[in-house]
Amino acid sequence: MSIKRKGLRIAVVGAGIAGLSCATVLRRSGFEVNVFDKSRGPAGRMSTRREGDRQCDHGAQYFIARDPLFQAEVARWQNAGVAAIWPARIAVLDGSARTTWASAQDRFVGTPSMNAPAKFLAGAQSVTLGCTVTALHRDGRQWRLESAEQGTLAERFDVVVLAMPAPQAADLLREPATRLAALASKTKMRPCWALMVRLPERLPVPFDAAFINEGPLRWIARDSSKPGRNGPETWLLHANAEWSELYIDASAERVADCLLEAFALHGGQRSSEWTAHRWRFADTAASDEPAPGYIWDEASGLAMCGDWLNGGRVEGAWLSGRMLGKQIASGWEVAPKHGDGKNKNCQNRTASTRNLEFFKKCQPATCWRLKR
Repeated sequence: MSIKRKGLRIAVVGAGIAGLSCATVLRRSGFEVNVFDKSRGPAGRMSTRREGDRQCDHGAQYFIARDPLFQAEVARWQNAGVAAIWPARIAVLDGSARTTWASAQDRFVGTPSMNAPAKFLAGAQSVTLGCTVTALHRDGRQWRLESAEQGTLAERFDVVVLAMPAPQAADLLREPATRLAALASKTKMRPCWALMVRLPERLPVPFDAAFINEGPLRWIARDSSKPGRNGPETWLLHANAEWSELYIDASAERVADCLLEAFALHGGQRSSEWTAHRWRFADTAASDEPAPGYIWDEASGLAMCGDWLNGGRVEGAWLSGRMLGKQIASGWEVAPKHGDGKNKNCQNRTASTRNLEFFKKCQPATCWRLKR
C-alpha cells in the first residue's frame, strides 16, 4: 500500500512511453503527478497517423520484450487488449537475389494501433495535451512551467521529469540547470524520414516487412498486416539515418519521389497517395559511453528519462521511466511539508549523486549495477 505524499507535486514533460511509465510508478507511490505533452495525443514515437478511415504506424514499428519486468507489463497490455503479437514474415534484403529471414522472435505491436499502450497508461494519469513546454522557472524550492500556448502555468512542482529526446531536454535545461544540459548535450540523436503509402491492392511480395541493407531505405512494412488493422493496403517506409541527415531539409515531394523509387526495387510500387513525416530525433547515435538508465538530480528536483538513456527501443524507454520513478519514490518515506524539498533519506541522496557522476565517467561494472 502506497504512502500518500500529500502536497508533493511532480510534473512529467513528455507523454511517450518513458514519461508515462515514470508517471505510473509515481502515481502508484502516492504522488500527485501531472503529465504535459505538446502533441494532440500521447505516445511520442509510438505514434499512429490517421487520415479518415486510414491509419499507419509511422514511428516505432514493433517492440520486443526481453526483460522480465517489461515482459510482465506487455502481458498486462495484452490482457487489456492494447497489444498483440505481430506474426509477420520479416525478410532481410541486401540487393542480392536471395532473400534471408529475420530471427523468429515475438514482435509485439499496439492494437488497434501502435499508440494504444500509451493511451492505456495515460488513461490513469492527469494528462494535459497541446501544451508545449518552452521553459522552466525556479520559484523558491519549486518549479513552474512556461508553455507556448498558455504562458507561465499557475501550478508549482517539487520535481520536474523531462521525458523527451536529449536535444530537447538540453534546450529546456540550458538556463536553469547548465550541468544537466551539458549531460544531455552529450547524446546525439539521428533523424528518420517516414513515408506512409496507400495502395489500391495487396502487393504480391513474400514478406510483410523487411530490413533493407542498401539504398536509402532501412525498413519497409505492410502496416495493414498488423493485428487489429482493417484498412486498405498500407505500407510504411523508413529511410536510413545517413540518407535522412543528407535530406533533412528536403521537400516532402522530393523525399517521397526518392523513397518510392527505392520501394519499387523491392517489389513495391509508386503511388500518388502518400504522407511524409520527418522525425528529427528518431534514434540515438551509436556511442561508447555507458547508458545510465536515467538522470536524477535530487538537489534541484530535476530528472530525465527516455530510451536515449537506456539503450534505445520501446523496452528501454519503459524501463528508464520505471527506474527513475522508483528512484524518486524511494527518497520520501514520509511526506515533506509543502515547499520543503529536503530529503531525509541519506542513502538515496548518495545514489542520486552517483547517478550524475556515473553519466560523466564510470566503469562498466558500476554501470550495470545502477541500470539494474
